[in-house]
Amino acid sequence: MRGTICTFQCVKERVKRVLVSDWSQQSPPFPIAEVKLVKVHAAGKRTQGLSGPADEAKTHRTTAMSLSFEGRVVLVTGAGGGKITVGTLKYLNDLGVDTKGGGKSSAAADKVVDEIKAKGGKAVANYDSVEDGEKLVQAALDAFGRIDRFKLFPDLIHRVHLRGSFLVTRAAWNHMKKQMFGRIIMTTSAAGIYGNFGQANYSAAKLGLLGLSNTLAIEGPNYNIHCNTIAPLAGSRLTESVMPPDLVAALKPEYVAPMVLWLCHEQCQENGGLFEVGAGWIGKLRWERTQGCITRQRNQPMTPEAVRDQWDKVCDFTDSTKPTSVQESLQSMVSVLSKVDLGQEVVAGQTSAPATAAVGQKLPATTFSFSHTQCILYALGVGMSTKDPDHLRFLYEGHPDFSCLPTFAVIPSQAAMMDGGLSSLPGLKIDFTRVLHGEQYLELYKPLPTSGQLTSEATIADVLDKGSGAVILLDVNTYSGAELLCFNQFSVFVVGAGGFGGKRTSEKAKVCSILCFYDNTIRHEEY
Repeated sequence: MRGTICTFQCVKERVKRVLVSDWSQQSPPFPIAEVKLVKVHAAGKRTQGLSGPADEAKTHRTTAMSLSFEGRVVLVTGAGGGKITVGTLKYLNDLGVDTKGGGKSSAAADKVVDEIKAKGGKAVANYDSVEDGEKLVQAALDAFGRIDRFKLFPDLIHRVHLRGSFLVTRAAWNHMKKQMFGRIIMTTSAAGIYGNFGQANYSAAKLGLLGLSNTLAIEGPNYNIHCNTIAPLAGSRLTESVMPPDLVAALKPEYVAPMVLWLCHEQCQENGGLFEVGAGWIGKLRWERTQGCITRQRNQPMTPEAVRDQWDKVCDFTDSTKPTSVQESLQSMVSVLSKVDLGQEVVAGQTSAPATAAVGQKLPATTFSFSHTQCILYALGVGMSTKDPDHLRFLYEGHPDFSCLPTFAVIPSQAAMMDGGLSSLPGLKIDFTRVLHGEQYLELYKPLPTSGQLTSEATIADVLDKGSGAVILLDVNTYSGAELLCFNQFSVFVVGAGGFGGKRTSEKAKVCSILCFYDNTIRHEEY
């Protein structure tokens, strides 16, 4: 129920030299354990004159060789005798309890502080319990004026592992919000993720940390606060009694620390992730869910016999989904309730496989013939005016620089969507009276001709289930002869076609943009 804090401050040149030696030299000038901690917890005084983390980021000219943590303050609880041993830590809290959580000693934190100072860094130790989260954070603020990250390595069961982590997080949260920057790393365990014989209380507390981290990851991004969870495997005083000595030696803490360093860095945009890490290996975990099977009918009771008879379908991971949010989790339930009320077949996700079968399918090629008249009418339609001399080259075919407005490139490709090719795809039953054009993405590779015939080739990039409707991502390449002119991605929303148990998001979706014309300039915004 007690933890320990060590606060440290690094010298910029020192950190850079240690980092480079770690990656580029076979025999570093400093012990590897030191390099490990520098990478995870290096920090320094805030650069004078910078307004905040966004401005400080401009001074960090990082390369593949090193990452800078200058100007950051880190608070680490626990692990003074294990995973955290030396380095340029800003603030370390470790009360020095024994492996059963009892006793009290300042030796663990003091040893780390002494080693940090011996290497030219600055460190402050604290011996409060992590249940006194406000004291821990305030001590860091008193010493360094801010707090950017904290890493939780608690030493007891629920009061420390779960409640202590919550209290320290709550104490630091508002400070991170005010400075618009924070990185939080929770430490769970394989015992919490998978369970382990004889560790019921420990497993419950450790999985509770994952739930805490997941919610913080949802609440934090608006303030540039990211929260992730790691399940490390490394030799420590807790594992040396149950592992062979050679295995403890192979599972060095420095094979975990670089992962924590990366998650703490402002370049890292990972948020809400769960990772197992050890021996230099890192893997990310995620939830997976079967399509499931509903075992009741409208106005009929649900029976255990019905559950038994459908059990194989309930547990069948064929075409499984991977929900990442409460909204995605509830999506199938809402769809099922609708189908039950309508007296329809109620196997969750029943059309997911057919809809997925459409992904990758190519639509028939389409052609688009146009003259300068269409180019001029389009330009007038989007706001070009004869009163502005700079607009005349888009409006008057006799202008010496007459050209086609670049965004006209969306027009030829729309034929692929409007000519009925979507209706011919397997697994997609589309009522075109319920189709809406959603977002539009355009890449233009060559200037458009002012007249001619263009050919477009379209492919179904993905099909998404939005509950009340389906979204079809349509990729279209448009050619003039054999020359590729442009690429478009349409998102086509089909009202009433959702609820088939498919995914809600896609990595194939392009970031859309807004192009605004003001005072002869183009402003570009992503959304």
